[in-house]
Amino acid sequence: MGFKRVVPMFLCMWLLTAVNGWAVEIHGRSSTQFLSFNNELLNDQRQIELAQYLRFSITNIDKAGKFSIYGYGRGSQDFTNGEGVNGRLYYLYGEYRDLFNKVDLKIGRQFVNFAAGSALVDGAQADLKNIGPVAFSVFGGRNVIFGLNGETGETNAVLGLAAYLTGFSKTDAEVSWYRKWDQGDVARDIVGATFKQYLLNNLKVYGNARYDLVAETFNELLGGVKYYPLSNLIFTAEYYQSYPTFDTTSIYSVFAVNRYNEGVFRIDYTFNDLFSVNVGYNRQGYGDGGAANVYHIGAGLHPIEPLRVNVEYDNRTGYYGNTNGVIVDALFDINTKSQIGAGFTYDVYQRDALTGDEIARRYWLAGKYKLCKNMAVSGRIQDDVNARFTTNVSGRLVFDYDF
Repeated sequence: MGFKRVVPMFLCMWLLTAVNGWAVEIHGRSSTQFLSFNNELLNDQRQIELAQYLRFSITNIDKAGKFSIYGYGRGSQDFTNGEGVNGRLYYLYGEYRDLFNKVDLKIGRQFVNFAAGSALVDGAQADLKNIGPVAFSVFGGRNVIFGLNGETGETNAVLGLAAYLTGFSKTDAEVSWYRKWDQGDVARDIVGATFKQYLLNNLKVYGNARYDLVAETFNELLGGVKYYPLSNLIFTAEYYQSYPTFDTTSIYSVFAVNRYNEGVFRIDYTFNDLFSVNVGYNRQGYGDGGAANVYHIGAGLHPIEPLRVNVEYDNRTGYYGNTNGVIVDALFDINTKSQIGAGFTYDVYQRDALTGDEIARRYWLAGKYKLCKNMAVSGRIQDDVNARFTTNVSGRLVFDYDF
């Protein structure tokens, strides 16, 4: 479904909503953005764009309120580098809920996320529910991929199946299967599972896993625990493992890669409305004996009602160089309609033992003003200074209209 085919489809859907006698509801956001930045893909030439984002929902189309239409897309005009008009359709689909009180159906371009895999699909998804403690879902269609010159993936197709628990307030679980084809060849074949369990009113246990049937290995594992003995105190412990696998049709599938793993421990504590703090430790493993340690500390400050300040510091030592970084962000509410913000990022890093320290800095200033209940103007300007740029200014000016 190319961008040029969006308008005829949208008009057809609009006509469907216009011929009935019900009070159709249309809501969404129009965001008009003026952008200026250095395009790294065009040798850092200055690019000036005007972009239009549109997100909408059309509901209450039928008498029972079961049929709805959802859409989101972007169009842009480049004025400086000859890229002309570009557009992306992120999703546009119709949804019919509670067919025979057992089936939810979506048809069109949509983002689908299963434990086994995710895809942007031109196709359909159907959910079978209200048949017991387990519900089922299936999706399939063309796999949409955005490239530098528009959409790709015309020869790719995806299919997914899932079974998941329903009706349990403290338990979520899913088992799913995901397959991708490239020009008729199986490019991906993955099974996945995810779960989340609340225990004793102050403990959350969760995990995810993906197993690549072609490579015969787990390409992703995650297990975690959150313990909150008090309403203002949270302990988090996680273990994550990743083993990159590629499409069987990709040249990268023949390259050897290392398994990555990390363990995370974090504490979040809110003293009062004025002050909160978080500390953490991350142990990273890169294979072949490569490892790194990351120490983190952060604080949130709310000294007066209109002002909020966030400060974070990270220190990383070990594999492939050392880094130190600080982030400071501040937001100030001038009144109920106006807000300003500012901040900076300061990073010191060493790529390896043979190079000296390098410094990267980012400074930004932003503001927002509500013209009325459903209209707002906002803007942001920032400057990046690093090993590549002595200055790299970019910015955007945005007008949002909610309807």
